[in-house]
Amino acid sequence: MPRPAISSRRSRASGACWPRTLRAVCPRCSTVTPPAPDPAWQLAVPDESAVARLAAAFAAELRPPMVVYLVGDLGAGKTTFARAYVHALGFEGYVKSPSYGLLETYETGGQCVLHLDLYRIEDPEELEFLAIRDLYRGNSVLMVEWPDRGANYLPIPDLVLEFGETNESRFIRCTAHSEAGRGLAKAVSDAC
Repeated sequence: MPRPAISSRRSRASGACWPRTLRAVCPRCSTVTPPAPDPAWQLAVPDESAVARLAAAFAAELRPPMVVYLVGDLGAGKTTFARAYVHALGFEGYVKSPSYGLLETYETGGQCVLHLDLYRIEDPEELEFLAIRDLYRGNSVLMVEWPDRGANYLPIPDLVLEFGETNESRFIRCTAHSEAGRGLAKAVSDAC
């Protein structure tokens, strides 16, 4: 996945920027080169229960704030992972796909999980109307499906989870893009 440039990001409405700690991108601001991502680890996930176990390991180790990109083809398991993550935090209700509404928010386990699905957006600038910047707080986890469709309007991820398959099995590959992401990736790798 190509990496966009990084900068702080100004809100048109408020004039405020994404905090530098979010490493947000913006085509209108000066850019900073992101650090190279760490090498990835990969785990076979042959079925939905394996995805749920991995999501539970992430839920046990993840400390907000955190930005996680979920990358993969249709039906690869991105929403299944997000749903299992929210349930692992203790949410007992129905966790629906944000495909039509773009954003679903869950307050559970001391976290605010913002699950964003950009599959249906035509123009990344549409993200300005979702006010994600206003929703993202210190206890937030932003999970973004189809992040390439929001290029230059999303914060740089702490982690990228790539969902794929070979002839033998499905897999999830984890790549860290920040110190927090590296710590989480190592903790989950050690737990699995």
